[in-house]
Amino acid sequence: MIQHLRKDFWSHCFLVILAFIALYPFIYMIITSFKTNGQFYSHFFGITFPLHFENYRLAWESIGGYIFNSVFVGVVSVLLIICSSALAGYSFARLRFLGKNFLYMSVVALLMIPGLLTLIPLFLLIKGFGLLNSYAGLILAFAAAGQAFTIFVFRQSFASLPEELFEAARIDGCGEMRVFLQIVLPLAKPIVGTMAIWNLLTIWNEYMMPLVLISDSSKFPITVGLIQFKSQFVSQTLYGPMFAGYTIASLPLLLLFIFTMRLFMKGLTSGAVKM
Repeated sequence: MIQHLRKDFWSHCFLVILAFIALYPFIYMIITSFKTNGQFYSHFFGITFPLHFENYRLAWESIGGYIFNSVFVGVVSVLLIICSSALAGYSFARLRFLGKNFLYMSVVALLMIPGLLTLIPLFLLIKGFGLLNSYAGLILAFAAAGQAFTIFVFRQSFASLPEELFEAARIDGCGEMRVFLQIVLPLAKPIVGTMAIWNLLTIWNEYMMPLVLISDSSKFPITVGLIQFKSQFVSQTLYGPMFAGYTIASLPLLLLFIFTMRLFMKGLTSGAVKM
């Protein structure tokens, strides 16, 4: 019994140390965001007083527009991804049509291609559509990039639903669209929510794609905008506003995960995602 308690104690200590290592950069970022340059140099790691909240005002004036761009592009892109991928996943899981297996394997094969290899073809395609340096071009690029994995997950989820549900619905006279909207989607809410959060996280953190497709600084998302923001304050060595900007950029995703954590974990553990 004592040996078992000792084992649990050391296991918990190890987990606490890992958690501290993972959280410390974020904690340090928040602490530094309230400092002046003098406080930053004199107390590099510690908390200092008074706290300078004006750093957040300066940071918001510089990156507020970038955050709006990321929210707008992210939400619209996720809506397109979820709507199109859910329909495609249902088609692959429940409908019969010529070439279904070939098309599905082609979609799965796209998961094996590194995203960086598609940047130049994507740039040429968006340029051919005349959508370079526009929200529409960036949204279409994000929506296309998120299709393969989301279709794969939805297909696996919908295929795991009991066949009896579909047979009973069809006997009652339901068409495929009604079955999809009134039976499949309500049952798949956890996985739909999980994939929406997953894609939003991916889009929010993407750097290379908007860097290639957007040149107008007023349309930069937060990832590209932060580089410009950093250079603005590094040249003046204002570390407090710089770290305040990093904190503000992190808050939307942090709040999103806090408020949707149960839905996200339910989608991961409900057995809907089956590789």
